[in-house]
Amino acid sequence: MSHTITLQGNPVEVAGDFPAVGSQAKPFSLVAKDLSDVTLASLAGQRKILNIFPSVDTGVCATSVRKFNAEASALSNTVVLCISADLPFAQARFCGAEGLDKVVTLSTMRGAAFLQDYGVAFATGPLVGLTARAVIVLDEQDKVLHSELVPEVAQEPDYAAALTVLA
Repeated sequence: MSHTITLQGNPVEVAGDFPAVGSQAKPFSLVAKDLSDVTLASLAGQRKILNIFPSVDTGVCATSVRKFNAEASALSNTVVLCISADLPFAQARFCGAEGLDKVVTLSTMRGAAFLQDYGVAFATGPLVGLTARAVIVLDEQDKVLHSELVPEVAQEPDYAAALTVLA
């Protein structure tokens, strides 16, 4: 299945199965800043915000990490996962330089299946290989409470909508 979104107003296709509200999240394995594998199962019993974006080296992506970092400490039993194709070293450098310690950065470096399984794989355009911008919120049992595939890559996600389902 594919969806059309825009990149600076130009249509691009995103492939895969984007999770619907009420569905069960698919298992994943992504790479942490210490190069260890982090699986969905390893986060069992916690609520999860998946902040998915192309790269921390772009303004909108960096803003989303900062905003979710600021909100994370107020959320009980919730982990914020900032997921991109950036290498773990770049993610750690960015968060270290910014003093962001309330979010967990994860790389798709060894987790290419995640892009298709979560419906965020750019299939056309200059960002093929990266993830589209999306926010998915999961409960403690990995049921999808909120999902937003942002329609324009250069646009920020709806933070309030994502956070409201956890209130």
